[in-house]
Amino acid sequence: MFMKSISTLLKLLIAMSIAVQVHYAHAQAGGQFTVAANNYLKKRTDAFMTITGYSLTPDVTTGSLSITDKGGENQNLQMISLGGGDRISANFPLYLEGTIAFNRYNPTFTDGIGNSSITVPVNWNGITGTGGIGWDFPLTDNLRIRPIANIMLGHVESDLSIAGRIIENKTGVDLQFLNGGRMNAYGTGGSLMLDYEDYKPEREYDAELRYTNIAINTFDSSTAVQGSADSQSLGLWARARYPTRLTALERPVRAVFELAHTEFLGQLRGALGFDSLSSVGTGFEIDRSASDPMFSRVRLVFRYQFGQNVRGTSIGLAASF
Repeated sequence: MFMKSISTLLKLLIAMSIAVQVHYAHAQAGGQFTVAANNYLKKRTDAFMTITGYSLTPDVTTGSLSITDKGGENQNLQMISLGGGDRISANFPLYLEGTIAFNRYNPTFTDGIGNSSITVPVNWNGITGTGGIGWDFPLTDNLRIRPIANIMLGHVESDLSIAGRIIENKTGVDLQFLNGGRMNAYGTGGSLMLDYEDYKPEREYDAELRYTNIAINTFDSSTAVQGSADSQSLGLWARARYPTRLTALERPVRAVFELAHTEFLGQLRGALGFDSLSSVGTGFEIDRSASDPMFSRVRLVFRYQFGQNVRGTSIGLAASF
């Protein structure tokens, strides 16, 4: 009887030991998954922060941009922005600019996390606003240098809480960091621009060479979606306008030709699979100064954009005040 009790006790201890080991292994696996998921989310957060850097300043090459996956079926990134800038007047060369941008980023959340085969699409929708103030210093009658101070604010809403519930149901791991995922960002920096203008009745030439550097950081955001990025770019833009024989609103309609090239630097370089973007465009401009002095000119420009592994078209509508 005594030996039978010893045997029963040993079996009970062995069963308890196995249960503890299984529980420990499960907890350890869950902890490893949570750490991996946190690291993956941090990388994707930094990636989204970097992506916002493409649309912080007025730039025709990134004003409207859509990136699809390799299969060409799913749009992983969509960007659209509205912006512009100009000096107050020739006599008071204070320069003001502003840009508002909308971004949608669709990474696959758990792709590549450990040995997990779970696929959860996470839709991140962001809005950013950037303002700039500068001053013109004339170098010649047609050329001026313009230092600009820039500030940026951004906000991102995501479906992270939905993704968290799906992952929890499939793995049993409670990912609290996904609940209420949100991200707020601010950026400070500046730009330096060379601006060339040569206006004559028979033609009008504009050209700008601009370097921009804006550091972006998160604030008041979910713990797991905190990140930073450094937005740097060097862009060249040129436009020529010629009056045609057509008239509208008692003014000649102008033909518009445009060229632009932007080199992305630092973290922006290669972030979306290309180091630079170029754009060529043509369109027309209507002079409304005779009827509406507030919107003196309206332009419609059709653009073809291209770069490494990317190409597309866009339509731009602009107004001069």
